[in-house]
Amino acid sequence: MTAEWQTHAEAWRRPEQIVAQWADAESVDPSLLVARIRGDWWDVLRERGVTLLVTREYEHIVAAAGVADGSPRLSFLPLPHPSGIAVAERGSVVVASTRNPNQLFRLEPVVEVGENARDDLTDTTMPQGTLMPLESRVLPGSLYLHDLAFIGDSLYGNAVGQNAIVSLSRGRSPDRVWWPACIDSSHGPHFERNYLQLNSIAAGPSLESSYFSASTDHIGRRRPGHRNFPVDHRGVIFSGSTREPVVRGLTRPHSARLHGDRLWLNNSGYGEVGFVRAGVLEPVAYLPGWTRGLCFVDDLAFVGTSRVIPEYQNYAPGLDLDSSICGVHALDTKTGRVIASLLWPAGNQIFAVEAVPAAVSPGLPFEARRRTRARERRLFSSFSTLAPRRPLGGLPDVDPDGN
Repeated sequence: MTAEWQTHAEAWRRPEQIVAQWADAESVDPSLLVARIRGDWWDVLRERGVTLLVTREYEHIVAAAGVADGSPRLSFLPLPHPSGIAVAERGSVVVASTRNPNQLFRLEPVVEVGENARDDLTDTTMPQGTLMPLESRVLPGSLYLHDLAFIGDSLYGNAVGQNAIVSLSRGRSPDRVWWPACIDSSHGPHFERNYLQLNSIAAGPSLESSYFSASTDHIGRRRPGHRNFPVDHRGVIFSGSTREPVVRGLTRPHSARLHGDRLWLNNSGYGEVGFVRAGVLEPVAYLPGWTRGLCFVDDLAFVGTSRVIPEYQNYAPGLDLDSSICGVHALDTKTGRVIASLLWPAGNQIFAVEAVPAAVSPGLPFEARRRTRARERRLFSSFSTLAPRRPLGGLPDVDPDGN
């Protein structure tokens, strides 16, 4: 039994395994993290003062791109099938993990490394503000969580598996708080399975002033996930106040966002990003891939593009699959010009793109280049955050004042 005991003793020794609760998290393929830059990408991030967080769902990676101490920094955190990201005002980040059962991971910026470190761990070069996983919460897998958003100081998510928006705050069981009128029936709403692919939240000050994207507003026998599910020009944007479509004619719409006085979205099946005027999408740019992931920093939009899974190529009637690429593009919202891009040649699917102030965080704990195990051990053995100590009852409402 000695060899077996030795195997047991050596298991679960890497921080990335413990954090993700996933034994293979240590075996991230390094080629997935190799990036190519087009244009002045790092200057764009430096000038705008942001770090970008990107979920790459089918590779089970949350990636970050930022500038720390004047140098470009790519970092990552392995998580099972990460999807939506929500960023609170004081830098707290929540990431949805949609494998069954679903999970929410809360990340907080490090404010100190080393107070309680072992004497033999002396590498102190981990950037201040590194986003560290502080809490995880397990949820029913039937939610099939996608997008996340803070509306006010409460957290909401797309329960795609139930055609509804759910409240995820204060550790209660997820509460269905909004759904489109098209799932209502004389026997009650159809929450039993995914009929619509209700997949993103354009968060306003309230649920009523928010908008929600979906691939259809019709319940049929062919459902999202079926290869022959009809998508071309079937997509809609629902109004939070009326629960009815206010935009039609879209193809797999995603990443609906309110910016300025406009409703923006990605029309994924045609590689478009644009805004709504008088109930119609006005494309600002056409990008090389399935457009998903969208956030704004001043006059720039950061837009994700993905490859298309071959078995679902009918979901992308407007794309050239051979030229589709995985990456994030900095787009001038006034001209539609792509200023710079970060590309992952071996990458696959991007779900969400969100920005955090660089002054709050330079990224995630694992370096995509030149990983140093001693540095990681020191960080995980001794980090401190500003987040108050709370029981693991769930993810409470975030106090914007940090109290």
